[in-house]
Amino acid sequence: MTLPSRISLLTLCLGLTACTTPPAPTSGIAAPQAWQGETALPAAGPPSAHWWRTFASRELDQLIERARRNAHDLAAATARVRQAQARAVIAGAPLLPEVQSGLDGSRQRLLHGRGNNALDVSRSEPTYSTYAMQLTASYELDFWGGLRAARASALHDLDASRFDRQTVELTLTSAVADSYLQGLALEEQLRIARLNLRNARDVLNLVESRERAGSATRLELAQQRSLVAAQERQVPLLEQQRQDNRVTLATLLGDPVQALPASRQAIATLQWPRIGSGVPSELLARRPDIAAAEARLAAANANVQVARAAMLPKLTLGASLGTGANTLPQVLDSSFYTLTAGLAAPVFNNGRLRASRDLAQAEQDELLESYRSSILAGFADVEKALNAIQGVERQRQWQDEEVLQARQAFDLAQQRYGAGAETLLSVLETQRTLYLAQDQQAQLRLARLQGSVALYKALGGGWQVER
Repeated sequence: MTLPSRISLLTLCLGLTACTTPPAPTSGIAAPQAWQGETALPAAGPPSAHWWRTFASRELDQLIERARRNAHDLAAATARVRQAQARAVIAGAPLLPEVQSGLDGSRQRLLHGRGNNALDVSRSEPTYSTYAMQLTASYELDFWGGLRAARASALHDLDASRFDRQTVELTLTSAVADSYLQGLALEEQLRIARLNLRNARDVLNLVESRERAGSATRLELAQQRSLVAAQERQVPLLEQQRQDNRVTLATLLGDPVQALPASRQAIATLQWPRIGSGVPSELLARRPDIAAAEARLAAANANVQVARAAMLPKLTLGASLGTGANTLPQVLDSSFYTLTAGLAAPVFNNGRLRASRDLAQAEQDELLESYRSSILAGFADVEKALNAIQGVERQRQWQDEEVLQARQAFDLAQQRYGAGAETLLSVLETQRTLYLAQDQQAQLRLARLQGSVALYKALGGGWQVER
């Protein structure tokens, strides 16, 4: 082998090596060994795909199924998956030859005059007809792997679209559960407010009786009337918040609020879910948003190869098989074939191709950072949910005791005031304490249930990457 031949072969090998697909960059983020707040939860298996059923609420099950059928955001995400499927087919088409067929016929007739050299007719032959059939094929050799990389990029984008749809569905179901639980909590707060209003009116009747009997002052009467007015104001405020919550929930379901049935379930009847948090390293395969970020990074990696291949020569092959005649019955009598080959290489484009390569590499760097950010955000979501559950659990046991003691204090103060052994100030204070304790108890129950929803969402809602 001569020296020039060796140099050409070496150049070719180096070119092929330079255009092989580089490995996708890794996140470089090490998962922690365990969750800091995992001791807050009892031992249980990982979330199931129908995690909302663990709350034992038939109403919630029906609402979420309704949202999955009717929600417009989920339908839009499904349409985006179909778009990505079509793009993947388009990107993979150039990997096989493109074949076209044609059937042509023409008729030319001289109307008057002698004709000219641009015409196929003349005065002696005023009519000229041609018929042709042709089958052509063209194919670009994927010498540098650019076409395969383009298809790989489209397939990774398709995966990302599917993962995005799962993220939308998980976000939707979590939002429906959150809104439903908040509605139940508002119903409980409204029940407590009406109960305390009734208690305040009972005390007001007692004060009015004592004031008429001369054993209570007008100041005491005004104080109790002020408390009743404050309780009266609290009821329409909670009713307004409950109606706003119904509008939000109906919007998530894809329906007007008029189509939303009234809830008949109390928040106290819901079960506390048992959720297994697993280990942090499993989270990367459980979260569809993290999987989508990884798929987009892989697509960007393939796009870098596409941009590099565009800077190198392209070899295109073509073949055609045809036949033609001047009369239609003889169209198959004269057949022919044509073979073509073309080599095109970029010479000058004012840096456009090099800038396209740099753009693809910069986009890859951006998506790598987004991938790392999504991993850290996933870890943080789980830790926050575990911390919220653990914190609420520690508060709830003391809050239940606070409500019990506040109720006993109010009952005793009311009895002693009726007997004239206590001032109205003690009754007012115990009234306020009881109402605040009961309201806080409802809010903590809501926070505990919403913490479970947040943990389900943070763990991916039972979703896993299909291997």
